[in-house]
Amino acid sequence: MQLEREEINGLRRLEESLWKRETRFDREYMERILSPDYIEFGRSGRIYNREETLTVPDQEINACLPLADFRVIQITSEVVLITYTSEVKYNRAVLVGNRSSIWVKTEKGWQLRFHQGTPVERG
Repeated sequence: MQLEREEINGLRRLEESLWKRETRFDREYMERILSPDYIEFGRSGRIYNREETLTVPDQEINACLPLADFRVIQITSEVVLITYTSEVKYNRAVLVGNRSSIWVKTEKGWQLRFHQGTPVERG
């Protein structure tokens, strides 16, 4: 019950699509990949539901891709945990976060059910 390399690469593309302006702010695309009960614990500590996530205004995303330290941990044949480190440039600062996402395989394909960002202080 191990994921094939092709499926891992597809999950990476899905996760990285959340960090690309052209897909992150494409409502039809996001409605397809966000689970109906999606929830996020943001890097700021704020909690976001699906509708709040879908209605974030279009804006520039200055994320470093590919995502660093990207790992896929298979929980069941239909559930995976993805972890990575994000680096996002805001003005002259680079905000670093530890990230985790839970993706569930459905009849519609992989859907994001949960995401969490935790700030990392660089010393």
